[in-house]
Amino acid sequence: MQLLDIATYFTSESDVSRVGKGPLADTDLARLYAYPPRPRRPWIRANFVASIDGAVTADGVSAGLGTPSDKVVFSVLRSLADAVLVGAGTVRAENYGGVTFPAETVARRTERGQSETAPLVIVTASANLDPTSRAFTDTVVPPVVLTTTSAPEDARRSLAATGARVVATPGDSVTTASIVESLNTLGLHRILCEGGPGVFGQLLTDDAVDDVCITTSPVFVAGTAGRISHSASSSIRRMTRAHVLADDDGTVLTRWVKHRDGSAAAAGHK
Repeated sequence: MQLLDIATYFTSESDVSRVGKGPLADTDLARLYAYPPRPRRPWIRANFVASIDGAVTADGVSAGLGTPSDKVVFSVLRSLADAVLVGAGTVRAENYGGVTFPAETVARRTERGQSETAPLVIVTASANLDPTSRAFTDTVVPPVVLTTTSAPEDARRSLAATGARVVATPGDSVTTASIVESLNTLGLHRILCEGGPGVFGQLLTDDAVDDVCITTSPVFVAGTAGRISHSASSSIRRMTRAHVLADDDGTVLTRWVKHRDGSAAAAGHK
């Protein structure tokens, strides 16, 4: 994997000067994908893999599109996050388990003042999750479940019985405002959203996405696979290219950040 292009105005100059074009080490990737230092509110980053023709899944799951370099970046992005945000549909479809890290990653997180691991934060208006699934049983720390007061009380109770932290907000939908407020209250500011398309589409519609990392897998899929985001209506959000990486197998990995004017872009990292 090598760096093809970087926008030096976005990432702090001291870090950029240490990343050269050419083969990249994990330490280089950590600098390229670093969150703003000490963010004062949740910084929401999304990460997706898609085919050349825009398919977000192959045979129903995103894992079918993965490549070696995508898996490396996936691991780096998780290692930098305070929490992994994901929709209930993706948890069910992908059989999600909790986030785990090797000892060296745990040590680096501790040095940065982060928790040893990143909990799953699962969005589900209905609390329709299986308490015996891997998200609750195969995990180092219990997940956080963001749901609603209209979800069945017995469903909420069964999830809480696993040790999960269940946060129910008034109404029948988990709004973007409630997601951001809950993350902020929990002190989770470096957020990695891994889907699904509905959650991502909602966050885009509400202009809550700061940063998007997209891997283009070097394959065509065709079929009826969906896109990385969907919502009831279109919502154009201008983004600025932060960097472009490429691997020898044809994989292209890009990072995009919310478009701001020059002064605001710089302020995002202060």
